[in-house]
Amino acid sequence: MRIEITALLDQDVYTQKGIFVGRVDDVVLDPDVGEVSGLALGNLNKSFLDLKGKGIIIPYQGVTAVGDIIITKHFATMPNSDEKKG
Repeated sequence: MRIEITALLDQDVYTQKGIFVGRVDDVVLDPDVGEVSGLALGNLNKSFLDLKGKGIIIPYQGVTAVGDIIITKHFATMPNSDEKKG
């Protein structure tokens, strides 16, 4: 999926089941391959994600669609993600 990085910023992220996850604050790049590796989310849905930090990083490989919103695979917990320091 080819898209400009700026098109990802400030987008709302929802799961495939229609649950709001958060908003894209930043994009994580893998400089070795020149690709996006993750999305740093803030403004989290606290009722869906019980986290103490201000945000999370979700793997970009879980993103299934990018348009007016970003859709990611549904998850019960955040496997392979890092809590943003805050």
